[in-house]
Amino acid sequence: MPKKLISEANRNLKKINKHLMDKARKIKLVLTDNDGVLTDTGVYYSEEGEIFKRFSIRDGMGVERLRKELDIETGIITGEISGSIKKRAEKLRIKELLLGVAEKHLLLPEIIDRHNIKPENVAYIGDDLNDIKLMKLVGLTASPADGMAEIRSMVDYVCEQKGGHGAFREFAELIITIKKSDKK
Repeated sequence: MPKKLISEANRNLKKINKHLMDKARKIKLVLTDNDGVLTDTGVYYSEEGEIFKRFSIRDGMGVERLRKELDIETGIITGEISGSIKKRAEKLRIKELLLGVAEKHLLLPEIIDRHNIKPENVAYIGDDLNDIKLMKLVGLTASPADGMAEIRSMVDYVCEQKGGHGAFREFAELIITIKKSDKK
């Protein structure tokens, strides 16, 4: 990992309270919303419909680092049904891809059963009102810096980065740093 990211993660670790660290230590699966977290909320349309969305390569590296460093899988759960999300998940080898889900919280029992974990073992990063019910059920929550105010006020961690600009990576690095600090 580049020195800048290591020092940023260590600086963030110093700002984190014990309660947040205890929650992060239990994480075994990281779920994320798509639009507003992995993308910058922008979408380009033509007369044929959606053309493309912008994703951050750094966020993709966060997915890979969670898997490689901690053997933690990642999933995307979104209300959208979009070919770009499918392609991005495929590239990142994300198996837990749930599209067109209006009531995200209703799928949590199925997800935790499939992964043989408990709700407190799940981290979720979201940015908008449709994420609230799921956030109230999982162990660790985060929002991008530009998430809706109501979301930012209720989560465990508000990222310094905006959606589509490294917020997921920041959250991933936070979890990695906390869990690896226990091994030192």
